[in-house]
Amino acid sequence: MLVGDLGRLLGAVLASELANIAVTLLILRATDLLTPGHGTDTAAQLALGLYIAYNIAATVISGPAGRLGDRRSPVGVLAGGTAAFAAAYVVLAVTGASLGVMAIGFIVAGIGIGCVETAEHAAVASLAPEHLRGSAFGLLAAVQSLASFAASAIAGLL
Repeated sequence: MLVGDLGRLLGAVLASELANIAVTLLILRATDLLTPGHGTDTAAQLALGLYIAYNIAATVISGPAGRLGDRRSPVGVLAGGTAAFAAAYVVLAVTGASLGVMAIGFIVAGIGIGCVETAEHAAVASLAPEHLRGSAFGLLAAVQSLASFAASAIAGLL
């Protein structure tokens, strides 16, 4: 079952889920960058506001991303979401204390997660042989949950 395109997809999902630690680190980075100019409490509030923008962007894009995946390719939407994640993390890694630039980074990261989460299940459905589809969804859930647990443990250690 883990051969070919489906195996590669589940490997990409594993990497994506492990990278979700980055969202926690992005909030911490935003807080660190904003603290000198705004103070600890305001910086934390602004960072949480950026996280809210991330979640709003993910919610808004999920419907259009799902429709695009249905019309074209869920794997393409997944790849686009991953590219958006990468671009956002680069922006947020090199930015200074500019709230506007950080907001763009968080919103682009939200667009990335909205695409990725929307496309993962559809991509599995399109790549798994029909007789293994239920097992493939179970394996997807296992990969997602174990990787999320690992990412949370890593974030806790950091």
